[in-house]
Amino acid sequence: EVKRVGEPPSFPFPPKNHVELMLLHDMLDVERGVKVAGSRSYFLKNDGVLLHLGVLRLALDLLREQGFTLMYVPVLVNAFAMEGTGYFPLGREQAYHIPEDEKYLVGTAEVSLVAYHAEEILREEDLPLRYAGISEAFRREVGSAGRDTFGLYRVHQFSKVEQVILAPADEELSYQLHMELLGNAEELLRRLELPYRVVQIATGDMGQGQVRKHDIETWMPSRGDYGETHSCSTFHDFQARRLKIRYRKSDGSLAYAYTLNNTAIASPRVLIALLENHQMEDGRIRIPEALRPYVGGKAYIG
Repeated sequence: EVKRVGEPPSFPFPPKNHVELMLLHDMLDVERGVKVAGSRSYFLKNDGVLLHLGVLRLALDLLREQGFTLMYVPVLVNAFAMEGTGYFPLGREQAYHIPEDEKYLVGTAEVSLVAYHAEEILREEDLPLRYAGISEAFRREVGSAGRDTFGLYRVHQFSKVEQVILAPADEELSYQLHMELLGNAEELLRRLELPYRVVQIATGDMGQGQVRKHDIETWMPSRGDYGETHSCSTFHDFQARRLKIRYRKSDGSLAYAYTLNNTAIASPRVLIALLENHQMEDGRIRIPEALRPYVGGKAYIG
């Protein structure tokens, strides 16, 4: 742990978990989700839909303010995009495969955003390139068990706004950009008035190709603990080499770009923290001020 912001709430009443709160206010239907689509599926309803879309729009607006190019990306991609970003071959069992077309459903917009410039030669003066991609994300979640499978924490389909940066091959600049991505995610959590901590990931726990990684974990009262909501990674030229993304330097030589990514927001997981931390004794849920313009100006649910 390298940083902690905000204090977990101390409730003078027995707090409800997010499933209880969402059922109370008719925001969720898990039973019919399972009937229609199988385990860990759900329907969001009414204010649940507005909150879900609201946090995504809040993230997009923040990143647009920071100069990111907004992108709505393909979620059904060719194998080279999964291989190039490092999700294959070691993570192949986590991806949904469409064998008739040899396509794969992405688990993050990072795959499509980084592959966007595959086999291209960019100009050094155009770097760094900042992209914010919004997409549905699909993960098989093989091997998940225990409390991670309760409610909306670890589901097969969710929505995500992802930050991706393509940068020159410069370690010092790469570190600065990494902290920029981390800072954007932290700003979103501050606007949502949620307590969180930042943890630096040990080398042995990093994924393939990662050279620097931080997670942000947000306080979730029903878990009595912090739960991962963001993951920020620096890859240097690992992904760029696999995808053949190069840039021409001022002296005319070619170099592989550096790539970085971080979650901006992922929903409905963040709704767990949002609903549970802002619940009130009378059953209402307070909506943070920054989110109110995205849910019709409402200050409370219930």
